[in-house]
Amino acid sequence: MAPPHPRRPIAKDRFAALFPTLKVQTYHDPAARGPGSHTIRTIAWNPTGHLIATGSADRTLRIWNPEKPQVKNSTELRGHTGGIERVAWNPTKEAELASVSSDGTCRFWDVRSKTCTATVQLGGEGLTIAWAADGSVVMVGRKDDTLVPITIHPTPTAQPLHPPALQTNQCTFNHTSPPTHLLLTRGDGSVTISSYPSLQTLHTLHAHTSSCLSLALSPTSRYLAIGGSDALISLYDTTDWVCKRTLTNLTGAVKSVGFSFDGSFVVGGSDEGNVLEVAHTESGEYVGKVDIGASGGCGVVAWHPGRYWIAWAGEGGGLKILGAAGGQL
Repeated sequence: MAPPHPRRPIAKDRFAALFPTLKVQTYHDPAARGPGSHTIRTIAWNPTGHLIATGSADRTLRIWNPEKPQVKNSTELRGHTGGIERVAWNPTKEAELASVSSDGTCRFWDVRSKTCTATVQLGGEGLTIAWAADGSVVMVGRKDDTLVPITIHPTPTAQPLHPPALQTNQCTFNHTSPPTHLLLTRGDGSVTISSYPSLQTLHTLHAHTSSCLSLALSPTSRYLAIGGSDALISLYDTTDWVCKRTLTNLTGAVKSVGFSFDGSFVVGGSDEGNVLEVAHTESGEYVGKVDIGASGGCGVVAWHPGRYWIAWAGEGGGLKILGAAGGQL
């Protein structure tokens, strides 16, 4: 796989000056199965940034070319019988995708041949997924908070389940190869850092006053961003696990959060509000915003892996990508 070619990181002030030049591209999917049913629940860029996947409540799983917004240039992957809850790309392969669904399966796809290469039964409805940096394992979280590890080689195979301890909304591995830690958001407002594969708790961060819904580890591994139902994003320094700053300019529960490719900027997504705001990681200053209008918010957001582009989707609004239609960043 050819690695992405990221733009050179730029300073905060220059980013703030150039961010308004970015233009939004809209991607419309006419395959929506009825009014309001096509809410996009999950989006993810592939490792090179040449493709982006969307999964919807109406079972539509689609792969888009960000440079070609017409649906005829996209690929629909069919097989799930329930809504798509989360998608994730293999970090080491540009065309291998995993998807979890309320139909109780995790499916693995070769997007080039449009085929499902493996189906793993989860024993319950799927909710979240994380793929380790070396591509060796996927962790799936079920709606009953059970964790299902799936080893990839030689074929995707479910390993012994980890029974629920607390409500788990999202998880992510650390960036080492192989992974040594798993980070999980909890319903009591905490985040646990557990060893992997034993899942013994090493640290507990009491991050929010209500449920933690989303988290992201910066590409440099220096910061952990945690989004909560209290409309806040807390930024933790991973060297000492101390909260360095809190981002407050959000409306509603923070259902997704992410860092730019260089870790310099962070953004959160919510189903409420009509503005998407970007903050500078080191200072906490807000350096850019996008008026998303009355499109049902932007519950899912995702940065491009090598450019300062931001993809988002909201309630019935379809996929949008800031930067794909032009700009100076």
